[in-house]
Amino acid sequence: MSERHPTLLCLGHGYSAQALSRRLIPEGWRVRGTVRDPQKAATLRADGVEPVEWSREAIAEALPEATHLLVSVPPDDEGDPALMLAGDAIEAAASDLYWAGYLSTTGVYGDHHGAWVDETTPLHPATSRGEKRVEAEAAWGAIPQLPLHVFRLAGIYGPGRGPFEKVRKGTARRIVKPGQVFSRIHVEDIATVLAASIERPNPGAVYNVCDDDPAPPQDVLAYAAELLGLPAPPEVPFDEAEMSPMARSFYSDNKRVANDRMKAELGVTLAYPDYRTGLQSLLETEPA
Repeated sequence: MSERHPTLLCLGHGYSAQALSRRLIPEGWRVRGTVRDPQKAATLRADGVEPVEWSREAIAEALPEATHLLVSVPPDDEGDPALMLAGDAIEAAASDLYWAGYLSTTGVYGDHHGAWVDETTPLHPATSRGEKRVEAEAAWGAIPQLPLHVFRLAGIYGPGRGPFEKVRKGTARRIVKPGQVFSRIHVEDIATVLAASIERPNPGAVYNVCDDDPAPPQDVLAYAAELLGLPAPPEVPFDEAEMSPMARSFYSDNKRVANDRMKAELGVTLAYPDYRTGLQSLLETEPA
């Protein structure tokens, strides 16, 4: 890297961006993250992150100082919020960035009836959310000279996002749809992948970010209950389950996501290669 001080600008400073920041700040990085809520700005400062107002002017001012850009804002009905807000400023700064990362989703692949997919699989999203992600990936990929890397994330879990609270409260249900599996990824492994990509940039690359063990959701809840020494939550057939439309839509995608490229190109070794190791770790760190 040149004389410019390594500076990561996060457009959206959510769960995954926070995990990456915890890696980079102790290494001397400057990390800046956008915020819309002034109260969140104080939280960012406490974590060593410099808040940037979610406005075109503030983002345009921050971009020239950034060496790296991470985008984790999901698209909405109008399109990609960051590009709609500050697309011209992003395009103007693109050639000066060493690395840019866009956090997408494995939902872009759609339904494959439990079969394996990899980064060469055609994109046929089964939901409107997946369609918007495909459009957003294309929009970011169309920015001239942007050193873009796309990370298609599986279902994210980690501290504060595990199943234990619902299992303890007795509100968890094992919704059973025969043959259904989901891929997952621990948030700390996401940070590992992003940090490895920053060290080994390959503009234009796309990586699936998931663990090694696609599994039925009911098995995950049963294992969480086993770790807690509690009975497994009751099973509910998918067709009879009371679920929000969004929750139900997740079951329209059934696939196993391969992560070979992530490991081969980035040299990543997952700390949590399956949900068992991930849940065991969470139980050790979460309050009883």
